[in-house]
Amino acid sequence: MLNYIIRRLVMLIPVLLGVSILTFSMIHMIPGDPARSMLGTKANEKALTELREELGLNDPYLVQYGKFLGDLAQGDLGTSFKTKAPVSDELESRLPATIELTLFAMAIAMVVGVLAGVISAVKQYSWFDNLSMTGALFGVSIPIFWLGLMMIWLFSVKLGWLPASGRLSSGVEIEAITHFYLLDSILTLNWSGFADVFKHLLMPGVALATIPMAIIALMTRSSMLEVMNQDYIRTADAKGLATYLVVFQHALKNAFLPVLTVIGLQFGFLLGGAVLTETIFSWPGIGRFVLQSILARDYPVVQSTILVIAVIFVFVNLITDILYKYIDPRISLD
Repeated sequence: MLNYIIRRLVMLIPVLLGVSILTFSMIHMIPGDPARSMLGTKANEKALTELREELGLNDPYLVQYGKFLGDLAQGDLGTSFKTKAPVSDELESRLPATIELTLFAMAIAMVVGVLAGVISAVKQYSWFDNLSMTGALFGVSIPIFWLGLMMIWLFSVKLGWLPASGRLSSGVEIEAITHFYLLDSILTLNWSGFADVFKHLLMPGVALATIPMAIIALMTRSSMLEVMNQDYIRTADAKGLATYLVVFQHALKNAFLPVLTVIGLQFGFLLGGAVLTETIFSWPGIGRFVLQSILARDYPVVQSTILVIAVIFVFVNLITDILYKYIDPRISLD
């Protein structure tokens, strides 16, 4: 196990190098001038030239990339062109918001998706199976931006049940311990703060969870149907075991490996793909921050943020592979 983890960590180096090359190249290919974005369209050419020189934008491509790698090797993610603050500080203030939203959305997707898939497989061709699988197909097809706007219109504008944007209401204070507000409110026994944080999480969390929830439900149903037709399941059922034991202890355990793969992949996609959700709900996370940085041509922020997301994605996949071993001891990681 330890050898496998070490090999995966070593493999992280060429992966990050490839990601850095692609990101650096693509962000520099985007039309636009960071200096003009910072100084405005009415800035004179002399001021633009001086700013480009100060930012190192006049250097050749390879020189700029070499400086980026050199700073990265020293743990320096660079300095934002726009805010003049270290990128690491910007990410530190925004990453917990994105991770909290992603974990909340993933929890919804896992619970609802797995349960819907299991019940649909057990009650194959029933009204619940037809309804849940139709809903799953709609969930995969519905654009997040449209769903988010419709939820804001219904639950915020019309009904007034939930806040339309932000992470916390004005006047509500949460003592920052982990910077995950939901957890911090529990640790400090701030139940009014917990309720406020939960209300702010609910709409963006559900919107973000829609696609992975549908994919997990479809995969769980397919995997469960394959396992439910095995002889050992019929034997366990014939021995008189309770239905929930047959389904959850015998069938789901053996059907869960492909579902776990989907969960691991979807978690990584959610973390990097929360741009639309964070923008619609004005969520102060890295997805919205990256979008604003792309529009402002803030190269250091975009490059470093995508690298951080890539690292998290690789670690999530590593954890998923390790979980394989615990779910099915027959799997050898070495």
